[in-house]
Amino acid sequence: MLPTSEDIRSYIAAGLPCEHIVVNGDDGTHFDALIVSAAFEGKRPIARHQLVYAALGDRMKQEIHALSMRTLTPAEFKAQG
Repeated sequence: MLPTSEDIRSYIAAGLPCEHIVVNGDDGTHFDALIVSAAFEGKRPIARHQLVYAALGDRMKQEIHALSMRTLTPAEFKAQG
């Protein structure tokens, strides 16, 4: 069974403390996500993405074909309104 956007959101939330997560894309293979976490403080985008990939684990290799991410700290998210 292909994962849903809610599945992806749950997987990320289970493995990474987040203040806000929105995942879109219910074709089962391509998703985009907005992820807000204090864990991203002081990290470059690649390190932020690696934290998300770590939260998803082997699902990135097996279940999820593509995941586009915007990874923000709470302050960055607040500044964007």
